[in-house]
Amino acid sequence: MALFGKSYDNYLGYALSGGGAKGFAHLGSLKVLEKCGLKPDVIAGTSAGSIVGALYADGFHPGEIIELFKKREFREFLEFSISKAGFLKSSRLHDFLKNNLRAKSFEELKIPLYVIATDWNKARTVAFSNGDNLVDAVVASCSIPVIFNPQYIQGDTYVDGGILKNFPVSVIRNKCRYVIGVNVAAMIPPAEKNSIRNVIERTFNLMSNSNTIIDKSLCDILIEVRGIDKYKMFDLENLDAISEIGYHQTVIKMSEKGSWKIVDKCHKHYKRREQVQQKLELLRKRMNYSSETNTL
Repeated sequence: MALFGKSYDNYLGYALSGGGAKGFAHLGSLKVLEKCGLKPDVIAGTSAGSIVGALYADGFHPGEIIELFKKREFREFLEFSISKAGFLKSSRLHDFLKNNLRAKSFEELKIPLYVIATDWNKARTVAFSNGDNLVDAVVASCSIPVIFNPQYIQGDTYVDGGILKNFPVSVIRNKCRYVIGVNVAAMIPPAEKNSIRNVIERTFNLMSNSNTIIDKSLCDILIEVRGIDKYKMFDLENLDAISEIGYHQTVIKMSEKGSWKIVDKCHKHYKRREQVQQKLELLRKRMNYSSETNTL
């Protein structure tokens, strides 16, 4: 129970938006946040943000995540589908995650994670955070309608979380003292030439941007990654460039006075937590010593 003000389950949380390949800008942001000495107690991710969030929560460093994707082209994750529900299967993305994630369940992750998907039939946002459906949940969060087949989890149909909640700040807002949100899905201009892919990408961009307004206002630190609009949703050939833009945009934001106030508070929190842990460890040793002495 908090003596003063509200009690929170977590001190610092990260919210990572969807955005296709632009989501690799999250990796640049995470590098900067690490250099600031920040450690999230919980992460919420939508679509591309759920992929980055899952790998980061599993203990991969940002540079290691880039290396996993760097030499892969988008077509390596694609498998044509004859289903009427989508042009492509997501089985190869499923296999990629299954083969690389060390954790096989949410509980095995080093950092608690919320993966956001959309329940297609009930038209609602669902936040997966427990159980052994970690890979299925991440794949569901990335399953853009029409492009990918929907994902089925325990008999229910799920599609991309960005449809209703592309920036999942509200999912962890009441659980955290501070939330740092990284939004990589800024509005992009329409393509000069119309194609099925361009129309789908434009539609999804308009839709996902319209449902981020409230979530943006809920961030204690809002990192809006601009300058990546020229990169396509499925561009896996420019990961370094996208990550670098995320890095520089985050450096600018974290250099602001308001950001550093929160960083300073986090550092003080870490110090207090370490002191408490040291006292508890000392108490445990004393109790063990007392128990051994009484036994003798």
